[in-house]
Amino acid sequence: MKRWGNTGIRSLGGTKITLKSALFLLALIALWEFIVGLAKIPEFILPAPTSIGKALIKSFPLLMLHAQTTLLAAVVGLLLAIAIALMLAVLMDRFRIIKELIYPLLIVSQTIPIIALAPVLLIWFGLGILPKILVVALVCFFPMAVNLVDGLENVDAELIELLQVMKADGWTIFTSVQLPSVLPYFFSGLKISVTYSVLGAVIGEWLGASSGLGIYMTRAMHSFSTSSLFAAILVVVLLSMGLFKITQFMAWLFMPWNRIGD
Repeated sequence: MKRWGNTGIRSLGGTKITLKSALFLLALIALWEFIVGLAKIPEFILPAPTSIGKALIKSFPLLMLHAQTTLLAAVVGLLLAIAIALMLAVLMDRFRIIKELIYPLLIVSQTIPIIALAPVLLIWFGLGILPKILVVALVCFFPMAVNLVDGLENVDAELIELLQVMKADGWTIFTSVQLPSVLPYFFSGLKISVTYSVLGAVIGEWLGASSGLGIYMTRAMHSFSTSSLFAAILVVVLLSMGLFKITQFMAWLFMPWNRIGD
């Protein structure tokens, strides 16, 4: 399931973590610490990694409390985006007229900054978790929908016709041809969407919330506690990476034919 080599580790998701990249990251952190100390940069402008670490340890329980709210909005919004993208992709694949009408609107929708839509959602739905979920869904929907539409378009029509000639039922055609063809596109879109989901939740919280990493970062910024701000950013990065690794594992689990070389 895992391979260890001289150059690094290959995980279940196929991501190779090399010793060189780990050492390079440590070197950058050490250089950061050295420059801040040498130049005597004030902490409110750029805190040293050690100051960020101390802030993370000190505020860890509070950060985890806020992280739960952010993660809930991110996951629920992501699931909502997946459900809507699946339904719309199937409709666009089945009915050409629907694709001709809706697909251009999907492209146009991406030209609207989400930061401009979020305040409108807050006005309509208040400061609860619902507008944050909707922001996440809006951010995650497009990559899922586009990848699913492309996946359905690239299903081998000849294989489907062959199974239909052989009197195969719809379930057999779906599991034998359509599902294996669409899954790589689905997980490609999902990998993009999960990295956007936490960011979308934080953006919604920036504009108005009672809890969440976004509101924590806003309060830290207003109090010039830059080390706490960086600690919250680190938690956001770790949450995004965690969701991404879960997606990689799911892709590894549901697409065994892609494990060659892992």
